[in-house]
Amino acid sequence: MHTTTLRIPTADGQADAFAAHPAHDGPHPGVLMYADAFGIRPVVRKLALELAGHGYYVLVPNVFYRHGPTPVVELPEHIGAENRPAVFARVMPLIEAHTADRVLRDADAYLDFLGDQPEVGAGPVAVTGYCIGGLLALRTAAAHPGRVAAVAGFHGPVGADRADRDRLISELTAPVHLGHAESDMTPEALVELNRALDAAGVDHTSEIYPGTAHGFTMADTDAYDPAASQLHWDRLLPLLDRTLKRR
Repeated sequence: MHTTTLRIPTADGQADAFAAHPAHDGPHPGVLMYADAFGIRPVVRKLALELAGHGYYVLVPNVFYRHGPTPVVELPEHIGAENRPAVFARVMPLIEAHTADRVLRDADAYLDFLGDQPEVGAGPVAVTGYCIGGLLALRTAAAHPGRVAAVAGFHGPVGADRADRDRLISELTAPVHLGHAESDMTPEALVELNRALDAAGVDHTSEIYPGTAHGFTMADTDAYDPAASQLHWDRLLPLLDRTLKRR
């Protein structure tokens, strides 16, 4: 497996990023992966490496690069109940400053970068994300219908509010998978969300992963759930296979 740390020119500077892809037999379908609010760290690099091992070029940008290179916020080795409030106190200002306009300007740069890499095959890419990264993935897919073949989000919001959610859904053209934490989504809210996806004609699966808390894919948090993390792979990999490898 080949890994590298690199810099991506953007409209507002340079975003540092982590990339992983198989060392041979390229080019590979491209995947833009947005990390959760805690950013690029060993557990996120491991997720990217696992996905790359299935035959993809995976790019993970530091979306908070305007505030500094990775690590933007120093994190404890394990994020649990005792230190989560202090971590979120440092992270929330970064999230609040990362406006939709910034997201879309950066998405242009990330997609352009993927398109320029000789290791990335021609054609649309997939976008996936965790926590706030799931929302960034949806914004990217909605803004680039011709360049995104699939989008997935895990334990993340769908829009800043209902109006934003409905606008995003109306602009989606790629197949979508949304894996919600039980602590984030009530059954009633899921029904409402899925009705909106159906009404917009979006090819989707959208479900609550049973018994899960927000952050269930992240092994460096108390929310980590091994069974739910495996379920997220069981949903993500077939989606990428049918939209990227079999196109």
